Amino acid sequence: MAECIINHVRCQSVFDVKAFGAVGDGKTDNTNAFLNAWKEACRSGGTVSTVDGTYLVNTIQFAGPCNGVVSFTVNAVIQAPRGQSNAHYWISFYDINGLTIQGNGTFDGQGPSAWPFNDCRHAASCSPLSPSLVLNKVNQSLVQNITLLNSKGVQMKIEESENITINNITITAPADSPNTDGIHTGNINYVNILDSNIGTGDDCISIGPGTTNINITRVNCGPGHGISIGSIGKNPSDQNVEGVNVQNCKMSSTQNGVRIKTWNSTYQVSVADVTFQDITMDKAQNPIIIDQQYCGGGHDCTGSSHVQVKDVKFVRVEGTSSSQIAVNLNCSSSNPCYGIELNDINLSLEDGGKATSSCSNANISFIGPQNPAPCQNTLSLV
Repeated sequence: MAECIINHVRCQSVFDVKAFGAVGDGKTDNTNAFLNAWKEACRSGGTVSTVDGTYLVNTIQFAGPCNGVVSFTVNAVIQAPRGQSNAHYWISFYDINGLTIQGNGTFDGQGPSAWPFNDCRHAASCSPLSPSLVLNKVNQSLVQNITLLNSKGVQMKIEESENITINNITITAPADSPNTDGIHTGNINYVNILDSNIGTGDDCISIGPGTTNINITRVNCGPGHGISIGSIGKNPSDQNVEGVNVQNCKMSSTQNGVRIKTWNSTYQVSVADVTFQDITMDKAQNPIIIDQQYCGGGHDCTGSSHVQVKDVKFVRVEGTSSSQIAVNLNCSSSNPCYGIELNDINLSLEDGGKATSSCSNANISFIGPQNPAPCQNTLSLV
């Protein structure tokens, strides 16, 4: 394709997947056509374009490094095959600097055809179903305006990446869909998740080990399990989480609100420098929760977590709770939480009654009005 120059500035060449043989009939396997279009765009620093139709695509990796910035524009439906898949991804973007994924289109993971094969709620050694969209070693990049629908597993994973912005996206799966986290992060630095609507069967956003400097702003969450840090401390390779800022977000009928969850393990990592600010709860269970007694469910935990939780602020959290205990800070007996701040909290039961708070092994500062009333089981750490 000839080089494009406008006003002496080089513009990106556009590679329409149809030109490579793609057919948007929802039946034709377009994997090779998409891959060939990507190779040309990556080679020249161009745009892969998908318009008009439903494009069936099997497991595929769009790999770099590329010669310049690359765009992947979706104004159609890209659809996964039906049925079970335990691959590490459906669609992967790997080793790319300067990637834009955008458009008003949809990535449809065809989750309902796969969810009956998910046995992770009953078998600890299960193989998770495939995530829909995985960004791995992707830096200086933007994902905006797209929709992720009914992934088999996690909807979007961001790993080993830096300087990523997720803006104005929609993520949708039913409340009872298993393990369909909206966005999961791990070993990333400087990520912004902005102005998005996420409703899933698991965490709307799960902030995993090694996540640093993440900003989550104006995200509507529900249904789902809320916005969670964790779980942390399951594996010896887990890295610290620090620099988490969640602000101006709303939780609607979620299982949790804002949560920190650590494994009841002996691995010594930390969760630090966290702020949840200006959060609205609408019938959220467990609106504010730190759970350091997590051990995978299905059995009683023994021992205590060695994950250190410190310097965590809950500022101007208000709304309604669907559970009696609206503030639940269940910290580790061997590594108590410290530097916990509750500032201007106003949480009532959804029926208008008074909620309560429960705290253990936590050093807490109470600032401003407190509803529910402050819990008494706190530590004075010298």
